[in-house]
Amino acid sequence: MSKFKKKKGGDMPAVNTASLPDIVFMLLFFFMVATVMRQNTLMIENNLPFADQVEKLDKKDLVMYIYAGKPSDNYKQYGTEAKIQLNDKFADVNEIAAFIAAERASKREELIPFLTTALKVDSDANMGLIGDIKQELRKVNALKINYTTKKGTVLGR
Repeated sequence: MSKFKKKKGGDMPAVNTASLPDIVFMLLFFFMVATVMRQNTLMIENNLPFADQVEKLDKKDLVMYIYAGKPSDNYKQYGTEAKIQLNDKFADVNEIAAFIAAERASKREELIPFLTTALKVDSDANMGLIGDIKQELRKVNALKINYTTKKGTVLGR
């Protein structure tokens, strides 16, 4: 018959670090997949107006964004008048046609009829600028327009 041996000391076993690199790479991969990079750096103040009847866009990859508003604090050297931002630069109204043509050229042919132009306009921007943008969009036959807003009442609550 064998005797049972009593364990000597209550030492904790060493932590197994063999799987530690696997855990680190899993976390790294998770954050690489879950992180969404911002496409454009906003150079304008963009306090969106409120609306009570809001619909969400289905496919955001089929949306072309045009920003309008006063230059933000970092870009005050461009003045205090409302400006248009296309991608990462300020633009004039007559540059919108080239912007729309470039966006259409970057998409597949069968997706072009589904492209939507989203106007992200500051609530304090003047309607003259918005009217000029809409006239340029009509000239290039970009007739699907979406106004980006915040959900809420028109009174801003």
